[in-house]
Amino acid sequence: MNLLAALGARALRVLQGWGHGALFFLDLIRVLPQALRRFGLVVVQMHAIGNRSLVIILASGLAVGFVLALQMYYALVTYGAAESLGLVVNLTLVRELGPVVTALLFAGRAGTSLTAEIGLMKAGEQLAAMELMAIDPRARVLAPRFLAGVLSMPLLAALFSSIGILGAWLVAVGLIGIDGGNFWSIQQNGVDVWRDVGNGIVKSAVFGVICTFVALYQGYETEATPEGVAYATTRTVVMSSLAVLGMDFILTALMFSTR
Repeated sequence: MNLLAALGARALRVLQGWGHGALFFLDLIRVLPQALRRFGLVVVQMHAIGNRSLVIILASGLAVGFVLALQMYYALVTYGAAESLGLVVNLTLVRELGPVVTALLFAGRAGTSLTAEIGLMKAGEQLAAMELMAIDPRARVLAPRFLAGVLSMPLLAALFSSIGILGAWLVAVGLIGIDGGNFWSIQQNGVDVWRDVGNGIVKSAVFGVICTFVALYQGYETEATPEGVAYATTRTVVMSSLAVLGMDFILTALMFSTR
């Protein structure tokens, strides 16, 4: 009975946390129009979130393009399909690796930064001071950061995929010796803008919502102590990564299951 009681209490705490998070998300959506009226704040946060993540995004995309071209070539040449290397690399990046890897990097770099920033503002009682001055911290602090994260993620994913394709071209043409014209022409013929590129953009936008919301929620609800802020940043990375991977499976099943 003690075990059942412990399991029941644990399940209730989990459900209570999910419900609190859902109400927090709905409240955040409610104040988004106020952030749109002060779009300058969103632009500032896009610079802080997106521009400062460019180095790791571009470097990772280039490295992934290098490795992907080599690995795919070794697999395709076995079946005499080496001329399809450009198409395979493109589809792999725009459909899957671009949105997913960008989201994981975003959670590790920008997500932890957002959580730590909001957590330190709470620990320093800045959020409480805003409430005393009749300023809604969710509208003034959280909403611009949420919009900035959602808008930045598709742009970062597009840059990741683009630099990855460029890296694959450098390896395929410069190192392996595949014809450059064939590398690009097969992509033009085989990649559908709406189905492939468009669905990749939708994926990255959904991942942007997930990663940014988790980061802001963990920062806003953290304990106002140094240990609480440190623990919240860890939870941000773990929860964002698991949520992105789980949602990626669901979106892939919905988008690409049938032609």
